[in-house]
Amino acid sequence: MIAQLAVILFAAKLAGDAAVRLGQPAVLGKLLIGIVLGPSVFGVIEDTDLLQELSQIGVILLMFIAGLETDMDQFRRTGKAAVAVGVLGILVPLLAGYAAGAAFGMETGTALFLGLLLSATSVSISVQALKEMGQLQSKEGSAILGAAVIDDVLVVIALAFLLSLTGGDVELGAVVLKKAVFFAVAILLAWKAIPLVLKWFAPLRVTEAVVSAGLVICFAFAYFAEAMGVAAIIGAYMAGLGASFTDYREEVFEKVETIAYSLFVPVFFTSIGVAADFSGIVEHWPLIVGWSALAILTKLVGAALGAKWAGFSWGSSLAVGAGMVSRGEVALIIAGIGLEAGLLDGNMFAVMIIVVLVTTVVTPPLLKMIFSRLHPVRRTA
Repeated sequence: MIAQLAVILFAAKLAGDAAVRLGQPAVLGKLLIGIVLGPSVFGVIEDTDLLQELSQIGVILLMFIAGLETDMDQFRRTGKAAVAVGVLGILVPLLAGYAAGAAFGMETGTALFLGLLLSATSVSISVQALKEMGQLQSKEGSAILGAAVIDDVLVVIALAFLLSLTGGDVELGAVVLKKAVFFAVAILLAWKAIPLVLKWFAPLRVTEAVVSAGLVICFAFAYFAEAMGVAAIIGAYMAGLGASFTDYREEVFEKVETIAYSLFVPVFFTSIGVAADFSGIVEHWPLIVGWSALAILTKLVGAALGAKWAGFSWGSSLAVGAGMVSRGEVALIIAGIGLEAGLLDGNMFAVMIIVVLVTTVVTPPLLKMIFSRLHPVRRTA
């Protein structure tokens, strides 16, 4: 594992630099080098449980940093857009995915599940691409982050509803109640508890007390979120939002960013490529191409229509839509649930895993292309 970490960090940094030199976000290079190093190509890096655990820490820290960087004034102003983007960004892929599944002769439950799978969004990749371009605090970036929270909640509730209809042991009322409890408690803790915890830790006569307090808060919120059926990254993001209102924001941000980007975040991006399984890609390539195109276009169009309805320009709307395209780890989790529940067979599961990877890899260059035209002056390498 130690040797693999050395290889991952070395390769990720070089690949990220190469991507930037080619005019692309560094995160794209890290994703692609993971595929090259993983079992699908050279097999230098193995997809171990420990690697996945380190990867999970990476994405949690990434979203915590995003919360610390969020401009709350901008976040409030884009509230209407976030709701519209979240809702339409679910409805369009859901209906299109169901229609495509039905056209292939799939059972109603399977077709609905595929539509729901296409509706999921994970903005961790988008957050990194936006950070690199200096657009995380833009109105588009704020709308993407807000919509991601709404998307996560609605998709999980819809999944619980579908599983209850198809005979799964799921109580919809309990799922909705747990979500409501999470957000109520998380908002209260972010408002009252986070400032107190940081203030209590600050005078301790130990090294990096404030940063340690920030990490305690981050991981506690992430764990609480997952325990309540919400994605851990949403909990980490809310922890970052709460810490951003304190006097310790800059110190926590600078130190956590150093910890995250020196080890855990590169492992996260690389591990996505390492986990890719291309077995059966030749046999099922028409399905992969078709479902990938459907996944990209429906989320892009649906989210863009939501942003446009909220008053964004067409350019800004497309930027928001592009930021919602990546399905990432959220869709992988949902796909696993579908396989276990019998809503996906083994072949379709393999196809959808590759589709999720395609949406993840496509997102950084798509964001780069749209934002470079939308904000040419503010664009950074």
